[in-house]
Amino acid sequence: MFSKSCEYAIKVMAFIAFRQAKSKELIGLDPISEAIDSPKAFTAKILQQLTKAELLKSVRGRTGGFYLDQNREIVIADIVRAIDGSKILDGCLLGFGECQDENPCVLHHQIKKERSSLKNRLNSTDIYTIAKRVSRKKAYFKE
Repeated sequence: MFSKSCEYAIKVMAFIAFRQAKSKELIGLDPISEAIDSPKAFTAKILQQLTKAELLKSVRGRTGGFYLDQNREIVIADIVRAIDGSKILDGCLLGFGECQDENPCVLHHQIKKERSSLKNRLNSTDIYTIAKRVSRKKAYFKE
């Protein structure tokens, strides 16, 4: 459903939120890449996109790293929009520009309810909730 980049971006954000809840230290590229089982170059690109979208903060330098602004609520939909754009949440799945109730594509009415439900869940699930699930061992990053 999501691109590979988006899947990893969600993992990145959840991992940073999880680690930040345990320690206020900045988290570098290496531990992030290892935790989400992703190549460093690919992870670095995702971190750059998340930072550019202002979902993630970074500090440069030898003792630098990444962190989340804990005063800001970040929902999964924010991450999806930053990485994949809003097509999956708002656009036509077949790529038609004018797909809507009055002018639907062939799938519009069949998936309207499911899409609305998905959008609501992604807009109501914040990254800290996911991190809490990991800390309670109700979710995991990798086996």
